[in-house]
Amino acid sequence: MGRRTVRGAVVAAVLCAVAAMGAGPGAGSAAVAAPDADTYAFAEGAQAVEGAASTTDAVRLEPGGTYRSTLPVNGRIYFRLALDATSNAYVSATAVPRQGTAVSSSDGVRVAVQDADARSCSYDSTRFGASRSPHPVAAWASRATDGETTACQEAGTYYVVVDRIDSAGSSSDDWDLELAYVSEPGLVNKVATTAPETPESWNSASPDPLTGDAVHREGGAGFAAATAVGQGVWQDDITPGRTRFYRVPVDWGQQLHVVAELGSSSGVSSGGGQSVSSALVMSLYNPARGYVDDEGFLYDGRQISVALDPLPPVAYANRYGVGDRTSGMRFAGSYYLVVHLAEQVTERFGAGPYGLTLRVQVSGTAQDAPEYLGQSVPRDAFAVTEQDREVAGGWTSGVVAGGMGADDGADGSGGGGDAAMQVVAVSGIGAGSVLVLVLALWTLVARRRAGRT
Repeated sequence: MGRRTVRGAVVAAVLCAVAAMGAGPGAGSAAVAAPDADTYAFAEGAQAVEGAASTTDAVRLEPGGTYRSTLPVNGRIYFRLALDATSNAYVSATAVPRQGTAVSSSDGVRVAVQDADARSCSYDSTRFGASRSPHPVAAWASRATDGETTACQEAGTYYVVVDRIDSAGSSSDDWDLELAYVSEPGLVNKVATTAPETPESWNSASPDPLTGDAVHREGGAGFAAATAVGQGVWQDDITPGRTRFYRVPVDWGQQLHVVAELGSSSGVSSGGGQSVSSALVMSLYNPARGYVDDEGFLYDGRQISVALDPLPPVAYANRYGVGDRTSGMRFAGSYYLVVHLAEQVTERFGAGPYGLTLRVQVSGTAQDAPEYLGQSVPRDAFAVTEQDREVAGGWTSGVVAGGMGADDGADGSGGGGDAAMQVVAVSGIGAGSVLVLVLALWTLVARRRAGRT
């Protein structure tokens, strides 16, 4: 009985400490939590910069930097890069319209990298789509030195051009903007410039979705605040107009498979005849916040699921492939799952919250990284570290269905001390502090018992 009392006291202390920390699992130290449901979480310390109306006045962006700016109505703004002759530069722009802002399906953001003679090195655009619901959307552009083209290869000054796509003039408000600049070093040796083909060279069949019990994990409010998740079944709540961010570590040679499910609503009877087009949209972005793929579905109040089409294993040569789904899977690192529930769902089925389930699978054996000439900036941007795996948790790292440890019984009857440790494990941030507190409390209780004896 005494042992159980000590264990119970420690478990309670752990639960209280974790709750007091207020940090969701996987929230990075470089992120700021959103103060409310309608706020995008910009990276902590993001430098405020003003986009120039002309290249002459463009502010210089530094590798590894994250910046906060504003995208004006019908505006084009410029930023400046100073590039060498060997590195690949990636710049993403995340447009954040305020909730309640009117947007059309064709509205969005466009990004390009140009040289000093206004020649485009690359460009990309992302739009809000059929839901016509305002939410963060990101597009990226790059200057690459590892292709067969001779354009944009020299060292010198380049420009990032960000355009707001607002063809219908639907919104008169400025949008917030977050810029992220990542530098990838060149390779020691050249590689083949042909992307792997399917199905001969990789498995293009979708695996059976995971069916285990879900573990609750709250998504973040921005790229920098994305919650880490590994292989497993994860559950969250989402309200209409809200966007959730998650990040999944995917190493070289591994494949990512994701299924998203939206739970049934109590606000409508079956066969009610109401529906929302593209009610939920799940988008995938790579470690440089480059668009890879998205899927959405119509919602009529009944539970529904959607899966990303099979993606190729992460490989350096994918960058030479055709289409975002192949070229986007070009490096290892944290891949971002961005899930948005349209504002219009409130009108049809109520304000929620609605149950969201993510079934995440990472298959394949991790392979060695290509031999780079140096380090990416920021460091390990295109790598999966042991810390990444630990924070993400998941079944592959000892957390199985229902949050049980790998050594627990299948019936979930593990002891209270094990349960406490699992709470600490999935809490991610601050685990070290909690463990110190646990040991101190355990010692204190034991000494008091010894004194009474």
